[in-house]
Amino acid sequence: MGITLVKVTREDLETVWRMQHDAFSELLNRYQDYDLSPGAEPIDNIIARFEMPGSFYYFIEAEGEKVGVIRVIDKKDGSRKRISPLWIMAEYRGKGFAQQAIRAVEEIYGEENWSLDTILQEKGNCYLYEKMGYHQTGQVEHINDRMDIVFYEKG
Repeated sequence: MGITLVKVTREDLETVWRMQHDAFSELLNRYQDYDLSPGAEPIDNIIARFEMPGSFYYFIEAEGEKVGVIRVIDKKDGSRKRISPLWIMAEYRGKGFAQQAIRAVEEIYGEENWSLDTILQEKGNCYLYEKMGYHQTGQVEHINDRMDIVFYEKG
């Protein structure tokens, strides 16, 4: 089953915020990172990121359903493009939608010069990004006793 990326509009931001809270609630409970977790973030942060130059949110849709969201930052100044965040709703995970979304944004914005980060302890996320050609930079940021953030680059 293939996906389609649909650009998020300002009117969609409350839907994005609600989806984000749902998608990250399990990780928020597991890692207790209330300061940084997308699962605890106020809608104002999403609005601010939406309004940033070079910031683009997309719904990931499959068979007419919103299965997730991906955000791309492309400043078009030669700096690394960034995926932050990417999520698939719990009921749609394990179907390849995240891989398809990454390929789709790479088709739009180019395959080279990307960065992203994820939770080091989430081995499935690390496996996904490494499978997609991303490699760890060696930078790891300790967040708390349960969680570290690992940084990736591609191309």
